[in-house]
Amino acid sequence: MKSYLITAACIIATSTAAAQHMHEGGGALETGQSQFAAIAEIVALLREDPLTDWSRVKIDTLREHLIDMDNVTTRTSVKTMIAGETVSFIVTGDGETVLSAQRMATAHAPMLETETGWQVDIQQIADGVQMSVTSSDKDAVSQITGLGFHGLMTIGAHHQQHHTMIALGHDPH
Repeated sequence: MKSYLITAACIIATSTAAAQHMHEGGGALETGQSQFAAIAEIVALLREDPLTDWSRVKIDTLREHLIDMDNVTTRTSVKTMIAGETVSFIVTGDGETVLSAQRMATAHAPMLETETGWQVDIQQIADGVQMSVTSSDKDAVSQITGLGFHGLMTIGAHHQQHHTMIALGHDPH
């Protein structure tokens, strides 16, 4: 796992350099569409690591996770309710999007709690999921409200490692 973290740090450094290159007038560097680019990034990581156990690699599982991420980002509707120290998000969708929202919110809640110290409760509902986030800090409640459900889902610099674990056949949740 240590080699994956080192490789992930190299990718972050490369991504930073690429962003600087683009800022200075360089061309776009992304490998096609974002899901394809995420898979390409993980494939490059795995191929560069001589310790990769190819018998465990499951890129199709990573692809399914990326579909969930896309469904949640682009196909959900969110209603926000604030009650004192708690901000609740009712996240709904149709068809497969319901399952995507339930899987993503359930998987991300412990990471969000660890990263922020906020209390995160998840309840599955018929057409999606309810995520309630509680903090006794008034400024944190404002931050939670401002970020909204989709912003909260991005908190934590764990996504590359998380995607690598999925691709390697591990359950990172």
